[in-house]
Amino acid sequence: MTTARPTSTSAGVGGVAEPSADEAPIRLGVIAVVGVLAGFLAGMFGVGGGILIVPGLVMGARMSQRLAHGTSLAAVVPISIASLASYAVNDNVDWNVGIWLAIGAIAGAVIGTKLLDILPHRTLGVLFAIVLLASAVRLFIATDADGRTGMTVAMALSLVLVGLVTGILAGLLGVGGGIVMVPAMILLFKVPPAIAKGTSAFVIIPTAIMGTWRNRAKRNTHLKAALVIGLAGIVTAAIGGVIADKMSDDVSNILFATLLTIVAIRLLWQLYRSRSAAAAPAK
Repeated sequence: MTTARPTSTSAGVGGVAEPSADEAPIRLGVIAVVGVLAGFLAGMFGVGGGILIVPGLVMGARMSQRLAHGTSLAAVVPISIASLASYAVNDNVDWNVGIWLAIGAIAGAVIGTKLLDILPHRTLGVLFAIVLLASAVRLFIATDADGRTGMTVAMALSLVLVGLVTGILAGLLGVGGGIVMVPAMILLFKVPPAIAKGTSAFVIIPTAIMGTWRNRAKRNTHLKAALVIGLAGIVTAAIGGVIADKMSDDVSNILFATLLTIVAIRLLWQLYRSRSAAAAPAK
């Protein structure tokens, strides 16, 4: 009597086996559209695009939540490179700030991807949504971000801390981290919105690479899907960066605050639905 060799699957919700990594089927048309939209979002706001890629993969491509997070982080690498190029051409990157943020973010990505398999997301999700809503409220109010002061030791350490939090969220939620970095740079360090977005795009690249390397080792990444999304979003990311450069600071802040609000509401609704589903009696 022979025993069938187990396939590489991971237990999903309710103990149902889920395909891991590249074994999962993909819908090329759906994920290409996700990539185009995510690229434009990334270019406009200096985010990686994961806030759109993750739900797009879960709902449109029927990926598991964990696999979607890992795949999203890989997909934001080429998208963020295109965004960075667009911002750098217009001198909208603060490289000094970006380096300190990146130091913390890379370390955070290691921590976040390690926690991905063991940490319940509900509490983290609620706290994340609260931070987003608080940042949105502040951005809706007129913000005087006319340039940071000179780099000090205290500022450098603060940037590393912001980067650390950003990296942890990137590893856990599959986002590039710009959703945290951009408002933090504007509100805490007085970095003008366009430069904050360009700097965010710079930091996202090493953060996403580190997170992807870690996720790939854990078989939490669908590289083929990530490549399709990344390539589909390159052109629109560059276009979004050009538009961001022409946008006034007030309009930029209002649009970014609106984006934060939408993301927070969607996250809270998703957490509510998952809690209701878990509490519902089995039929």
